[in-house]
Amino acid sequence: MKFFQRLGRSLMLPVAVLPVAAILSGIGYWITSASGGESNVVAVFFSAAGGALLDNMPVLFAIGVAIGMASKADGTAALAGLVSWLTVTTLLSPDNVAKFRGIAEVADVDPAFTKVENVFVGIICGLIGAYAYDKFKDTKLPDALSFFSGRRSVAIVTAGMSLVVALALFVIWPLVYTGLVLFGEFIVTQGPIGAGIYGFLNRMLIPLGLHHALNSVFWFDVAGINDLVNFQTGEGTRGVTGQYMTGFFPVMMFGLPGAALAMYTTALTARKKIAAGILLSGAVSSFFVGVTEPLEFAFMFLAPGLYVVHALFMGISMAVSAMLPVRMGFGFSGGFIDLVLGWVNPMAQNPWAIPVMGVFWFVVYFLTFRFIILKFRLKTPGREDAADLAEGGDGAEGSAAAGGFLGTGAAFLAALGGPKNIVDLENCATRLRMELADVSVIDEPALKRAGAAGVMKPGGTSVQVIYGLNVQFVKDAMDDLIAGRVEAPSAPVEADDAPAAAEAAPGAGFLTEIVRLRQPLAGRIVALEDVPDATFAGGIMGPGLAIEPASGEVVAPAAGTVAHVFDTGHAVALQLDDGTEVLIHVGIDTVQMKGAGFTTHVAAGQRVEAGDPLITADLDAIRAAGHPTITPVIALNRKGSHLELV
Repeated sequence: MKFFQRLGRSLMLPVAVLPVAAILSGIGYWITSASGGESNVVAVFFSAAGGALLDNMPVLFAIGVAIGMASKADGTAALAGLVSWLTVTTLLSPDNVAKFRGIAEVADVDPAFTKVENVFVGIICGLIGAYAYDKFKDTKLPDALSFFSGRRSVAIVTAGMSLVVALALFVIWPLVYTGLVLFGEFIVTQGPIGAGIYGFLNRMLIPLGLHHALNSVFWFDVAGINDLVNFQTGEGTRGVTGQYMTGFFPVMMFGLPGAALAMYTTALTARKKIAAGILLSGAVSSFFVGVTEPLEFAFMFLAPGLYVVHALFMGISMAVSAMLPVRMGFGFSGGFIDLVLGWVNPMAQNPWAIPVMGVFWFVVYFLTFRFIILKFRLKTPGREDAADLAEGGDGAEGSAAAGGFLGTGAAFLAALGGPKNIVDLENCATRLRMELADVSVIDEPALKRAGAAGVMKPGGTSVQVIYGLNVQFVKDAMDDLIAGRVEAPSAPVEADDAPAAAEAAPGAGFLTEIVRLRQPLAGRIVALEDVPDATFAGGIMGPGLAIEPASGEVVAPAAGTVAHVFDTGHAVALQLDDGTEVLIHVGIDTVQMKGAGFTTHVAAGQRVEAGDPLITADLDAIRAAGHPTITPVIALNRKGSHLELV
């Protein structure tokens, strides 16, 4: 899945060229229209410039994907993508295919090879270039061939790999092309219903980043539809061309902003200001340039059911637009700018109807989203915890945090004997788990000064450094430092918010009181020191108790917000309304199960009440894997206090 998500992001690089092509072609059409429909030198100039990009989109995809999918955005990868494209398309050109198969007339060659210069093949060539770059950029050849070592070998290897791929495509491409054509023809034969199916699938594939592959069938010349290019060049069929683009305009310009307004009006009063910042920028982006991801990603994971409703509405909009005598196209997306640029396009038909439909969709989205959000209490922006609204953002706060973790990671590496001493590095809920080449070189005081709450040595070359809930970010920083992707700060900064800082001043910043919580699992309560793990038993992470569970149903011990849900599902951290941070860790060493046997019911940022389900654990699976099921419940920021479970 990560591969496909990364591919989706890589495809955005060549797609980003489309606005330029749209602007150039749009200016050409406006000038032609102002001249009474007659072309002049200026109009031809702009139209030809836009066509230069549109006609070579497959090449741009080959280069863009090669850069985006390579481990590093290097020009060598781009060159490799171009080499692959030239090799594959030249070998599979109709003239050469006719020679390979001994066909006298080029016109008798399988028509699939007349369409081999398409975006689909461009993506394949880009992937070949990226793979060759990653695998061979550091290749060292014998001295006699040293000129071709390193990056110079990439293009050579790419050409060789492309020969093999061309041979495979020689057999496979006619079958793939036939399948694409049949799918496209099926959709075409379905008329407006087919356009609706396409619109629905287009939105549903966005979370996977695969909607671009589907778009290439309808917008480009993969299956002979070529809706986008035909519209921009004015070479399509009026009344037909544009039917796979028109329906996007009412939803992107009006529908999604209506959804944004619904989410704003349903946001909690205390969260409206933050929600407005997120939703307003997303609505403006959607309206003006048709970039919908900022809005869609704001609710697709928080409220997936709501996103399905959005996809259905998109399908209906596409079907209705195809049914009406309304046609419009875009060079980038269905926003206001593309609508204005395409207004006088010869393929445009009744563009005035798009704003009229848009008003309808604004009302539908607003009323529907508002009703569903309130009815099912969905955690859309402004209805979840504030701490996670900016999670993953690029603001100053996130940058500062990233820099802090980099400094901590650098200090940890130095205290552990340097990157070369790290044989294996992983993390669980609160600690780094490592295998070291030499355990004797560890500087434990330096680790604690850098932010470690404690250091464990289970035996042999294994070492565990206890840090806290943000251990994942420290581990990622250490990975980057070890791989050389980033440089260590000139003077690694000791963590100023580290757990160890509190150790230096006993009781500082912590409450000394009894913390009473609802028991999160059914079972027998035992003392924390009975937990067969020195980190928990020693109270290093904070005071707590443990439960020998009779059931695998984990519920919230009090009202609060989910601070973190670990990827493996074996632990969850909560920030309660009184500020207490609670960690519930199901079983011991269960991180090694890699999620097997665990089902999570909440997500980070979600509001929970006492008794709400958090995790379901298969206790039999935990025992079968050889792990104790005893579950520590820790009050992370209440050192000096006493925890009671009732």
